[in-house]
Amino acid sequence: MELNLERPLLFFDIESTGLNIASDSIIELCFVKIIPGKSDPNIRTWRVRPWDYENNCLRQINPSAQAVHGISLEDLAGEPTFYQIVDEVVEWLTGSDLAGFNSAKFDLPMLAEEIERVRRHTDKQPAIDLHSMKMVDVQNIFHAMEPRTLKAAYLFYCGLELENAHAAEADTLATYEVLKGQLDRYAGDPRIENNIDKLAKFSTKQRTVDYAGRLILNDKDEPVISFGKHKGKTAREVYFSEPSYFAWIDNGDFTLDTKRQFAKLKAQYEAEKKATLTAKKQTTTFVPRTKGNRPFEELGSLFSQEEE
Repeated sequence: MELNLERPLLFFDIESTGLNIASDSIIELCFVKIIPGKSDPNIRTWRVRPWDYENNCLRQINPSAQAVHGISLEDLAGEPTFYQIVDEVVEWLTGSDLAGFNSAKFDLPMLAEEIERVRRHTDKQPAIDLHSMKMVDVQNIFHAMEPRTLKAAYLFYCGLELENAHAAEADTLATYEVLKGQLDRYAGDPRIENNIDKLAKFSTKQRTVDYAGRLILNDKDEPVISFGKHKGKTAREVYFSEPSYFAWIDNGDFTLDTKRQFAKLKAQYEAEKKATLTAKKQTTTFVPRTKGNRPFEELGSLFSQEEE
């Protein structure tokens, strides 16, 4: 089944130096853009030299990660850093919805982290807000309907063996085919509809504010802290009872995206607090101080009479 699209749908996949969003980097990135009314997808794949912006040096690849994707630092010699490709990456992202396999949990947070590193440590300010984009996680649909891996999903839905698994382009193209296969297999199932809005909602397990899931939304759409001593409390409640907690987040070992979302909430709460104080000042009526129920003006005239 072909996809019913109103906007371009961008499938993507990432290979990285490791699995820690805060301390690892992208080394391969593939975009497959499906454009409404166009039969052939646009494909762009980058090899990326992993750069540690804070220490201004090359980031090493975790041996366990290299054992999976087979990419070494030697393979990346001469490749651009993410800083050098970020403008083109943003151009591909702009105006699209997103799709991937397990991307909501890993690929999307990793992509967001790389963009935040560029914002925080370089002269570039990429004009993209990934949080505003719809995301279809094909793995979540798969797990809801037929719990398996991408390789098994490709065999199950497409009847084919996935060759060259853990190469970004092969995985991305396979994910595109799996989503189409899912729509074919579950045609008529009211839970699965060829509509990106509904697929995005169906494949989203938890409504998060940041990609790491440190902030989640409750049934009132309020940001709630999901870990530690303040777990279950709203961010607003914590800010007004312990504002230093937000500074602890900013200085702690959290992803830059998490820090950015906490900073946005802090700015929002500070603006609300300032507006409340301003409103109180404007509504307060000035009453001149008196002595013995006599206004200062009357006392002033008495002092003048005594001097005479």
